[in-house]
Amino acid sequence: FAALAPEGASAAQTALRWVTQQPGVTTVIPGARNVAQARANAAAAGLSPLPSATLAAVRELYDRRIRAQVHARW
Repeated sequence: FAALAPEGASAAQTALRWVTQQPGVTTVIPGARNVAQARANAAAAGLSPLPSATLAAVRELYDRRIRAQVHARW
């Protein structure tokens, strides 16, 4: 997933940006262990929307590596 992050953004920031782009999502409550993480999480709000190619790559990664383990849980 980290390889999909835009230049200058962390994997965590990219994940937060991805979540906020999902239909019906109005808020995200990320965790943070310290002030630096909280600030980095907040900075994700300033990221540009992820392009469609990145969204497709995230979906492909989910389908290939994650779906089988978690999708049936919801």
